[in-house]
Amino acid sequence: MAPEGERAAASTAPRSADVARVAGVSRKTVSRVLNGEPYVSDEARRRVLAAAEELGYRLNQAARALASGRTRSIGVVALGTAGFGTASLLVHIEQAVRDAGYTLRVVNTPDGAPDDITGAVESLLEQGVDGVIVSEPIVKGEVALRVDVPVLFVGAPPAPGFTASRTLTVGVGAHDLARAATEHLLDLGHETVHHLAGPRQWYATKDRIEGWRAALAARGAHEPPLLNGDWSAASGYAAGRALASDTSVTAVFAAGDEMAIGLIHALREAGRRVPEDMSVVGFDGNPVFAYVSPPLTTVRQPFQAAAREGIGLLVHAIEQPDTEPPQAGEPPVELVVRGSTAPPPSRRSRTARRTTT
Repeated sequence: MAPEGERAAASTAPRSADVARVAGVSRKTVSRVLNGEPYVSDEARRRVLAAAEELGYRLNQAARALASGRTRSIGVVALGTAGFGTASLLVHIEQAVRDAGYTLRVVNTPDGAPDDITGAVESLLEQGVDGVIVSEPIVKGEVALRVDVPVLFVGAPPAPGFTASRTLTVGVGAHDLARAATEHLLDLGHETVHHLAGPRQWYATKDRIEGWRAALAARGAHEPPLLNGDWSAASGYAAGRALASDTSVTAVFAAGDEMAIGLIHALREAGRRVPEDMSVVGFDGNPVFAYVSPPLTTVRQPFQAAAREGIGLLVHAIEQPDTEPPQAGEPPVELVVRGSTAPPPSRRSRTARRTTT
């Protein structure tokens, strides 16, 4: 039987000093991490959170809320869809919020209607959130709403009519990613690049169209008519059937990976080879499409970087409302080149002739 002192120690709830000891940091560092304060290295933050989880350490959230006037919770308004991009961004937002020492409350909207967004934000405010994230890619009109907490808009400008104690924005660099995708095809020697766009009401669609147009204009390339899709593989398949008979088309930039896969399927059914006859680039960076045939060239959206930077800005605005937040950085541009892109047939033919002479 264990001595009485050991039994008493075993029944005592872990303290912040215990977390500091296991993590190998000071108690002040533990306090900073668990209160979501800045100026802590990523490594120290990781060790503290791991030690807290190992020991079963839990802050008294109710007591801390009474003392600070905050609930240590952040609400997010998100489009109710299981699409890869929207879902991936939400996963990284949740992780970044948790790492900052907050909890996340989520309200989904069906289609970006102003009344739905207003209702979602008001529902979150009724729960006492300290800040709001609007990860809503569609806004169909004016959102006449004023809130008294900081609001972060992700991947879109503030909704018309929406005002807050502080409004912040963070992007995923869709314009620059679209430009990089288009430039990749032009660099391979394609005379121009067709674009399969997403739904017109999405902010992301507009950003990608603008990036595509900017790349073409910078190279003096002809701008073909837009093709319209809805993010689905089925809409990509329909676009592929429409393009398959036009042998002058040698390159397509699709605004979403799933549309790119549908387009490639239609082209191959019609006897057009990818990339020998037509090159295709997608958008999002869904890792599944590294394993299709041919593996899809794509641009990878920096969801994790955008989420971490955005949450950092929002937490700063919550905890230091009288100071300016740090300047948002430029999102990284990552082009993932795989087997769905190659030089156009005319350039390959010229290269082959020079090789044999």
